[in-house]
Amino acid sequence: MIIVVGGIYRERCMCPAWDDIYGSAGRAATAIARFGGRAELHACVDSDTQVVVEARAAAEGFAFNLTTSQAGVTFEYIHGLATPDIRRDNHASSQLQVSSEKVLRFGMINGTAVVHAEYAVFDPQNAEGPESFHANGSTAKHLALVLNRHEANLLIPESNGLLPEEIAAALAKLERAEVVVIKMGPLGALVYDNGVISSVPAYRTEHVWKIGSGDTFAAHFALGWLDNGLSAHEAASIASVATAFYCETQGFPDRTLLAGFKPRALQPSERYRNGYVPKVYLAGPFFTLAQHWMVGQARRDLIDMGMDVFSPYHDVGLGSAEEVVEKDLEGVRDCDVLFAIGDGLDSGTIYEIGYARALNKPVVFYAENESDQDKKMMEGSDCRITDDYVSAVYQMVWEAVEL
Repeated sequence: MIIVVGGIYRERCMCPAWDDIYGSAGRAATAIARFGGRAELHACVDSDTQVVVEARAAAEGFAFNLTTSQAGVTFEYIHGLATPDIRRDNHASSQLQVSSEKVLRFGMINGTAVVHAEYAVFDPQNAEGPESFHANGSTAKHLALVLNRHEANLLIPESNGLLPEEIAAALAKLERAEVVVIKMGPLGALVYDNGVISSVPAYRTEHVWKIGSGDTFAAHFALGWLDNGLSAHEAASIASVATAFYCETQGFPDRTLLAGFKPRALQPSERYRNGYVPKVYLAGPFFTLAQHWMVGQARRDLIDMGMDVFSPYHDVGLGSAEEVVEKDLEGVRDCDVLFAIGDGLDSGTIYEIGYARALNKPVVFYAENESDQDKKMMEGSDCRITDDYVSAVYQMVWEAVEL
């Protein structure tokens, strides 16, 4: 039995439309149970949330141990890569107490969980100020940390200039952890296990549902390492595939489904592994407020994903044909890949797509509202086409890092 302790929150996303109650702990308990593991969920919830989670626990087959709260927490997303607007009662804070042999603990937005365990997996789940596992008095004889590169850097303030392997070793020493798993985006995950370093790949999928993907990884890693006797490397390998399944389907695999799921491992190029920053040309119209917002959002998200972005609006600006066209075309020639915002079929964007394909540059074409007929030229010239924004960003990054 794995005790899962952490937050249960309502999650709402505008595009694509999503409104459900999961949170890190709720999603992890569901993932573990669906895969055949035994889980007991400990969380602090209000009465409305309680009804939903009790029904899910009965349907999925996990136990639910609740602490009553007066108010719930809601995460509001514009899209899956957006920073959520977190809505909560300022006084809604709780401290959960758990003692058990095996515990999966998540960081919480509305309190903390003090755990005492023989074996514990801890995912801090905090992009601004992740806390140490031991900071609130938690203890574990055998501890594994699962976190992303950004969180790892925040926990090791002097991490600038350190290799990921060195950061993992420093974290293991600081946190008295046997295992440290650092998720590193396209580079997969680095696994530190009692001084032994290994890595597992990330996987390409056609669709990417980002909300909750980290929860899914932590859940499957915990099930493998805590309950199924797998090594940290083996547990992380299964967790990476299970996360790809979740991103592709927005669902939780059982053992049969995962065995039949065969995603392609991402293969970053040697130059990317050596520190090369891929150059992305951001093509799209910028004549209305909505178009300006979309271009600005895509630019920020691609930069956050580690890309060097050339945006005609930001890097060249408005002007006559003589003033801007050659600079824009030079940007296309210099880029590695082109990201096209296609809704509206702007003539300049379509021209840039054709020019990029003539130069054999990979193109990702994102459009939600255009017909198959209007996308025929892009399809026929081997552009990657998607109507989902987050999937488009990931497809762009994957294309870039494999060059």
